[in-house]
Amino acid sequence: MRLLERLELPFVLIVFWLIFISVPLYLGHLGLSWDALNHHIYLGWVADAPRFDKDHAAASNQAYQYPYLYWPVYKLAISGFSGQAAGVVLATLHLITVPPVWMVAKVLIPAQGMHAMAMRVAAVLLAFMSAVPLKMLESTGNDLLAAAPFLWAVALAFQAIAPPAPVPHSRITRTAVIAGLLVGLAVSFKFSHGPLAVLFPLLFVFCDGPWRARLGWVTLSAFAVALGFVITYGYWGYLLWLQFGNPIYPFYDGYFQLWRNGSGLQP
Repeated sequence: MRLLERLELPFVLIVFWLIFISVPLYLGHLGLSWDALNHHIYLGWVADAPRFDKDHAAASNQAYQYPYLYWPVYKLAISGFSGQAAGVVLATLHLITVPPVWMVAKVLIPAQGMHAMAMRVAAVLLAFMSAVPLKMLESTGNDLLAAAPFLWAVALAFQAIAPPAPVPHSRITRTAVIAGLLVGLAVSFKFSHGPLAVLFPLLFVFCDGPWRARLGWVTLSAFAVALGFVITYGYWGYLLWLQFGNPIYPFYDGYFQLWRNGSGLQP
């Protein structure tokens, strides 16, 4: 039984890899949505070599999104991969989102035995059966990849909240920092993760420990979220600042314009 438990995650990964790649293999192509034609491949091009001096809003305001997560799509497109082969590569990259979901299922269903293992596998299957993740397997969308750091952060937090045995406070502290950094990375990938990032540190309120320690973990995690965002978004934000005087351009540019006028700083 212990051997089966050790093989549970590898089994889940193999099953999901086969499921993920079956979609582009069955379709025989990779769908090019409006977003793909409008900015997905273009942003990958920008990640490869910034084009501020060559294009002006070539992909509308979408041209200024964080571009580096789009680089695989761009590289696959210019390397001559067929749609089917590119779909298999991207589907394989999406596999990084499966382990954290299984980790959450493991925390919520910690029992041993075949029945518990089957319930965990079923839980992971249900998590990926909604339209959003399935749609990612037939297109160039990177929402699953963008969510991966957040999923890993939640999984780590759940392990700290409901461990099978008491967890040393030093380990919870490390988890709060690492999870916060991952959430900051997720916000860099997609600003839409921002509202969830604000709430994420509150998960550590539920850890086992005195209230002073819990407050410390929440504060430390919140600081790590901000630090993770600054570290991972910093270079791109700096490039936007040099060009537009707004590190999150085009968002809230009116407020940045007031600040630029008042400070005398101009890009």
